[in-house]
Amino acid sequence: MPQTWMITGANRGIGLAIATALAERGDHVIAAARDPDAAALKALAAKHPDRITRLALDVTSQKSVDAAKAALAGRPIDVLLNNAGIYGPRDKQSALDMDFDAWREVFEVNVYAPLRVAQAFLPNVEASQGRKIATISSRMGSIGSNPSGAVTYRSSKAAVNMTMVAFGNAVRERGVAILLFHPGWVQTDMGGSGADITPEQSAAGLIATIDGSGIAETNSFRSWDGSPIPW
Repeated sequence: MPQTWMITGANRGIGLAIATALAERGDHVIAAARDPDAAALKALAAKHPDRITRLALDVTSQKSVDAAKAALAGRPIDVLLNNAGIYGPRDKQSALDMDFDAWREVFEVNVYAPLRVAQAFLPNVEASQGRKIATISSRMGSIGSNPSGAVTYRSSKAAVNMTMVAFGNAVRERGVAILLFHPGWVQTDMGGSGADITPEQSAAGLIATIDGSGIAETNSFRSWDGSPIPW
């Protein structure tokens, strides 16, 4: 039976690849983006007009989230995927040299926004059969991997992990699964052309792993292929 997925940051990269794969298999996608008129997303919607709904959404704006929430009121969402994220500056994010304004901006997108979106659309997820909220994190947020460098990005992913685990504990009794994923090192604007896997490979693995997950996997932290990642 076709599902409805809502994906933030669906206008490019991994988000666009997931939206494409889902539409091609017959699911419906609410493709949320700050720029829903981006060329690639418009082309996808034109190819699958009955399966792609473009939605304007700035995840850092409560006003924008509230407007999207009103637009989707009463509509079940089987899987809500917090995909929107940024890396921050390539320099000045070390423990000894930090751009604090940029750090704050990264937290707005990578930490505050996923919880803001999850809170807003929880009723839609609860009204569905799927009842899943997934967040794209990163293995760079793993404290257990003994990280160094890229403090801005790493700390934001460690923080969103903690945030969503706390959210997962709060909604566990409602039967909503909360899932965290490392998408792989992906050939996107963020990952670079020399990364390990394509957006299509990451999307296929993430979709399969999310499809096979439920409340038993809530608060898990796994890679795109389902393998566990140390916290």
